[in-house]
Amino acid sequence: MTVRFGIIGSNFITESFVDAARNAEQVEVTAIFSRSAEKAKQYADKHGIANTFTDLQEMAKSNLIDAIYIASPNSLHAEYAITFMNAGKHVLCEKPIASNAKELSSMIEAAKSNGVLLMEAMKSTLVPNFEAIQQNLHKLGKVRNYFASFCQYSSRYDAYKQGEVMNAFLPELSNGSLMDIGTYCIYPLVVLFGKPDRVQASAVMLESGVDGKGSLVLSYGDMEATLLHSKISGSNLPAEIQGEDGNMIIERISQPASVRIQYRDGREEEDLSRPQASNTMVYEIQAFADMVRRGVLESPVNSFANSMAVMEIMDEARRQIGLVFPADAK
Repeated sequence: MTVRFGIIGSNFITESFVDAARNAEQVEVTAIFSRSAEKAKQYADKHGIANTFTDLQEMAKSNLIDAIYIASPNSLHAEYAITFMNAGKHVLCEKPIASNAKELSSMIEAAKSNGVLLMEAMKSTLVPNFEAIQQNLHKLGKVRNYFASFCQYSSRYDAYKQGEVMNAFLPELSNGSLMDIGTYCIYPLVVLFGKPDRVQASAVMLESGVDGKGSLVLSYGDMEATLLHSKISGSNLPAEIQGEDGNMIIERISQPASVRIQYRDGREEEDLSRPQASNTMVYEIQAFADMVRRGVLESPVNSFANSMAVMEIMDEARRQIGLVFPADAK
């Protein structure tokens, strides 16, 4: 069975999705939604997509797709996902999966009541190198510290400094540094170690109302996690998991490019890196499509519990830094 995807969004993320889908087995992108018929046609012609829609309800009810990939602004994720799930379609939704835990709870309820698969499109936890992290974590002994940094200067920040506030810095769209890139640091932590006992957050807030950068310290009793995120500065720091017997060094926490262990007892460094596709979105697409074919309705990795724990951490962090979205009042 070929899983037929529709896509919402016509940005660089959907470009990557379409490219990755071509390299996944038994997957086809058959439709695109845009409010603009002209934009939809241009995108469809460029990528060889057979069908276009400008009406969301019509697309949801169409028999031309089995699943939808949602890459709309964060504030629309829940509304769009629930619309498609109520029409019996499976949903792969870009991170962050929702604006807040309340929205995510409604999405999970819709998935269960309609008997469809809902998964957050957090690619980093589904790549071969993340599996290498999980399978070799025991070699570190008792883990004491987790450090992750994702600081990526946004090209849109230049426009912001010139007085043009683009989508990336609008609270109406439920975004900002924590939501857009901080989540890449949090999600792998939750998959590996679960939900922390305590959250401490700080941030630099921009005049538009969102955070430009920030940090989190998450406590696990005898282990602590320190996370840095920023859209107004850049960094090439690797992530590190520090154990009593050694340190695991991870290049690019957002899509682990390499993994190695440095042992405390002087043993030679161990390279755990595995071959990976250049477009790492292929792994989340393949995992999702395979679950659809097997009738599996929840990812064992990007599970409801993991997505909810991440969302609750970000809700608490936003409470502490004073980051409020219009979606929070709904």
